[in-house]
Amino acid sequence: MQKNYFLLLFLLLITACGSVRKHNERQKLCIPPEKLRQDVDFAYSKIKEMHPNLFWYISKQDLDNKFDSIKNTIDTPLTPLQFYFKLQPVISDIREGHLSLRIPSKRITKREIKALENKKGMFSRFDYYIQEDRLFIIGNKDSIENIKPGTEILTIDRTPVSYYINRYKKLISTDGFNTTFKPYFLKDLFFSYYVAEKGYENQASIETVYKGKKKTYQLMRESKSETDLKKEKEDKKRTEEKKINDYVALNNSYNRNFRFLDKDSTIAYIQVKSFSGVYSGKFYKSAFEKIKNTGASYLIIDVRNNYGGSLEEIHKLYSYLSTDPYILIKPSQVNSATTPLKTNYFRNGNILQYTFKTLAYPAFFFAQTFSTYKKDGKFYYKIKADKLSKPDKNAFNGKIFVLINGASFSASSILTSKLKNDKRAILVGEETGGANDGTVAGFYSYQTLPNSRIDLPIGLVFVQPDITPANTKKGVTPDVQVKETMDDIIHKRDPQLNWILKEIEKEKNAQ
Repeated sequence: MQKNYFLLLFLLLITACGSVRKHNERQKLCIPPEKLRQDVDFAYSKIKEMHPNLFWYISKQDLDNKFDSIKNTIDTPLTPLQFYFKLQPVISDIREGHLSLRIPSKRITKREIKALENKKGMFSRFDYYIQEDRLFIIGNKDSIENIKPGTEILTIDRTPVSYYINRYKKLISTDGFNTTFKPYFLKDLFFSYYVAEKGYENQASIETVYKGKKKTYQLMRESKSETDLKKEKEDKKRTEEKKINDYVALNNSYNRNFRFLDKDSTIAYIQVKSFSGVYSGKFYKSAFEKIKNTGASYLIIDVRNNYGGSLEEIHKLYSYLSTDPYILIKPSQVNSATTPLKTNYFRNGNILQYTFKTLAYPAFFFAQTFSTYKKDGKFYYKIKADKLSKPDKNAFNGKIFVLINGASFSASSILTSKLKNDKRAILVGEETGGANDGTVAGFYSYQTLPNSRIDLPIGLVFVQPDITPANTKKGVTPDVQVKETMDDIIHKRDPQLNWILKEIEKEKNAQ
């Protein structure tokens, strides 16, 4: 029995290593033009087949022309990465923020992963800010080379940063004609794109400028100290507090935060950096019980830099924000009755996971088969959030302010759009990165282009907040626009939150 176990483990290891090697060899190969044109046709046919609102921001004629044009430009063999940089900008022209090719990159072996785990990041140890085609360092918590916040990176290994920014901007899909999303998303993904192109390097030269003085630094991938490794191990321990507040070990912070901003507990503050869904019910239950017990008059909800997540979580949160029965979203449209079965149930996983999924498949098939219904010639997916719901017994009935910015995306935009439509909150900040009138996501069908082997996840559910559509084809606009500058971030000033606090102070003084 034990021998069989070790044999299975050995076979799994050999298979995994062979798979990584085969994948990496494929990334170097140039694919003939006719094969790449087949991939273009495949991608477009699958998007048309599955996407429930494809021509929301672009006409069919314009999109047909774009896909035809890209095929005409493919006249030489290309590697998968080169092909990605040709095709993804066309897909981004669809202007659906959730629709994007996965960038092909070199995979690393388990041994290489283990080696990287014992080393510190090279670029990830800084925080960044993008302004037009310029990249700034705004955080250096480890004081690497004593680089000051506000330092601009001019070049990386002698290549101008502006080249990379303009190259990567074209890859980012936005919801409609939004203008605020790209700088936030690009500063978070810049080095993911860079590493996908260059691979995991152990050193890099960056040319910088700070207060007019240029300086070149050699960044190294340093080994973690014993103290670092012990701290990481300690951080991974899941205490009850870490579970409820959704601790993120990567940046040593909590995804959810709750506190009162004044001594007499009249101003409650809830920050959610991601609607992860994990233990969210316990968090909101505890927070709103405390708010009710203290009799707080004001509530500030901060969803800045929140790229979205669980629809179930924002449905739960809304039950604490509405004083009347409500419907969070409209019925969610899908393309056909069989759409829920196109989610690649058996995608990924090892032999044991595949075995378990096989045994559970009949239950999955039954549940998904009866998860849709047809009305007025259209198909819809059953979601609890599109039914009339009652407010929670601890629902807040005071004044609500919500902080938003260009990185408030997807579920964050659904939530804030609904709050604004219902006149339940005052939105402060800047236009959200997610669309005001809905988005296409929900769950995905993961397609793989047959020749380049590039992955294409396609959102299958059209989710709309239960509102009167604004038809702006942009994000949720704030009631009060307050911009935050790079200097504000560096010096830890918060003009958006400060505006709310001053407004509350005015109201208190007027009472």
